[in-house]
Amino acid sequence: MVNSPTLNLNDFKLMSDQTDSLHSQVSDFVANKQHIQICAGDSKAFYAQEKTGEQLDVKDHNGIVHYEPTELVLTARCGTPLKEIENTLAEHNQMLAFEPPHFTEHSTFGGCLAAGLSGPRRPFAGAVRDFTLGMKIINGKAEVLKFGGEVIKNVAGYDLSRLFVGSLGTLGLILDASVKVLPKPETEITLSFELTQRASISRMNKLCLTNLPISASCFDGQQLRIRLSGSKIALDAAKSRLGGELFEHHTDFWQNIKNHQHDFFKTEKRIWRISLSPSTAPLEIAGEQLNEWRGALRWLCSDESPEKIRALVAKLHGHATIFKNAQKDDLVFEPLRGKLHQLNMNVKLAMDPKGFFNQGTMYESY
Repeated sequence: MVNSPTLNLNDFKLMSDQTDSLHSQVSDFVANKQHIQICAGDSKAFYAQEKTGEQLDVKDHNGIVHYEPTELVLTARCGTPLKEIENTLAEHNQMLAFEPPHFTEHSTFGGCLAAGLSGPRRPFAGAVRDFTLGMKIINGKAEVLKFGGEVIKNVAGYDLSRLFVGSLGTLGLILDASVKVLPKPETEITLSFELTQRASISRMNKLCLTNLPISASCFDGQQLRIRLSGSKIALDAAKSRLGGELFEHHTDFWQNIKNHQHDFFKTEKRIWRISLSPSTAPLEIAGEQLNEWRGALRWLCSDESPEKIRALVAKLHGHATIFKNAQKDDLVFEPLRGKLHQLNMNVKLAMDPKGFFNQGTMYESY
């Protein structure tokens, strides 16, 4: 069995000491009834309500605990830089298939899981949650708990680790986690098409019913771009079938889309992240739009009021989040009501009954 990287006893002792230190700090905060604000790379500080509480810095709780390339599983500490993980995987021609965004060079593994954000490959490979096998956490009672496992076949029972993905630290502190990784595709190309937004939505929904090796799509207001991944023979056949123009600078393009460095995101206006049925027609509202995930993810840059945008999205049976540039008193996340609100409160009360972790990050009450 090949382990990479190899950890010696000193490495494991250091990691154990780091865990003990964080546990001790959380225990002190809980005993003193102090609110806790988890921080590390702070690359996603813009994506939340205003945080409160004493800072718990976890960036030193880092390192890859275990990586077995033949098993396609990696376990790492929460403060491990994403770039370190991806560089290690690249050495074995493997990747995080959900393509987590790096909003800064300081993005961490724990932040990636807590935010639950996936990149362009998400609708074709799966989301962060789909690749999470297990994790060790500290809850609001200062208890160290472990959920799931480190191999796919051992993940059984209540898969609570997936509840932590996308919870923005409101349920507790992720100490470490195990994720499934995948081999990198043999090759990739991107094709460009001159289409309207409406035509691009229709085209992508039809193409996704085929067996074409599509791994990403994006309509940026000017062109529809489709990424194909697989063997050269398969991509040559797909290109011949699809037509379109070969896009030479496709690697940089998808990196810019994933990390929000595309010109669309360079604005001081509110940027909305809207989830809709992929076949939904273009939003009839003032502003610029960018479509990903064959139309299921709509980015909207608009001066229209949050009330108007959320009312429109609600009629379309979707939900809307102010992803960037929220203004004072804005509700960043879609308000929860009825049974959905109660369900979320029940989970919060089970994991963090006194509301110590990241209070107010998502909603006023948790």
